[in-house]
Amino acid sequence: MQDLPIHPWLINTVGFVIGTVFGIVAHRTHFCAVGSIADVLNMGSWTRARMWLLAVATACMGLWALEAGGWVDPGQSIYAGTRLPWLSIIVGGLMFGAGMVLASGCTGKTLIRLGAGNLKSLVVFLVLGLTAYMTLRGVFGVWRVATIDRVFLELEAAQTLPALIASASGAGGASFERWIAPVIGAGLLTFSLASRTLWREERSAVWGGLAIGGVIIAGWWTTGWLAFVPEHPDTLEPAYISTQLNRPESFSLAAPYAYLIELLTLWSDQSRKLTFGIASALGIVVGAFVHARMTGRWRAEIFPSASDFGRHLLGAALMGTGGVLAMGCTVGQGLSGLSTLSLGALIATASMIAGAVAMMKFDYWRLAR
Repeated sequence: MQDLPIHPWLINTVGFVIGTVFGIVAHRTHFCAVGSIADVLNMGSWTRARMWLLAVATACMGLWALEAGGWVDPGQSIYAGTRLPWLSIIVGGLMFGAGMVLASGCTGKTLIRLGAGNLKSLVVFLVLGLTAYMTLRGVFGVWRVATIDRVFLELEAAQTLPALIASASGAGGASFERWIAPVIGAGLLTFSLASRTLWREERSAVWGGLAIGGVIIAGWWTTGWLAFVPEHPDTLEPAYISTQLNRPESFSLAAPYAYLIELLTLWSDQSRKLTFGIASALGIVVGAFVHARMTGRWRAEIFPSASDFGRHLLGAALMGTGGVLAMGCTVGQGLSGLSTLSLGALIATASMIAGAVAMMKFDYWRLAR
């Protein structure tokens, strides 16, 4: 193998560093998809939901700027394909949403809780990674390919909103690509910041949302520009070094769970490599650990009962399987995917929210009996 113009370890190191930033910020601000939904349902508080939307707005506008400057081509990502497996995305999203309620957090929150000493999250991590791998390449994967993956729509254009609108109107794509993203981003930004409570009492939610959005932008820049090689010395084709699918990507955590377990169990197999996704996931754990230790919030926590253990096992299995079916988690689809304005990401995120709400409602009903 000839020497690459950029070493994969550089990409992985950058991924680890920005993952560490994600872990520190998320632990400091309690950034969490499940928590956001629960706050709205239980207390009518939109603070963490606004923080999440602020992160989406920041990432959306940042990616638009990178694309406009010629730094990143999001059209090469998995979020912009013409094949839309809508049934798989909906079913997977519902499963993932229900699972993250049962497991006390999504993929990102699991890593953060693990870094903060929560041993329950270690079990969730292992089961989630195993079931995700089984759905990618194992027994569940055979079922997935033979059934649910066969239901899809083949679109005439990329599944991003600007491309779809341009295709439907027959207009040239450039004007839509130029203005739809910043307009939607500005709208989300305005809604996110239109709260006096947010500015008076919860300012950490403001900088937290901006920082998480910035991390997503950094992920796109790292894999879409820094890792891009116009001509790989071995294949003589364009390549994105140290990415899992040889495409530009940002933070996504469902598949990296599986790939990390694969890497650790097949370490002697030289074809298995550390990637940006795995490195960024490890960075989240380290970032949460560092912040938890510095603030005295590190606490060892175990399962209080057999029922709690079973609940977390089921939640982890649902997230692992659902995350693969939905082509991402609340970070992969809910942040990175939404920053591209992908139709698939919108469907996946809505399905995850619906699944989480349904599971929370079921828990309320069960406890009220």
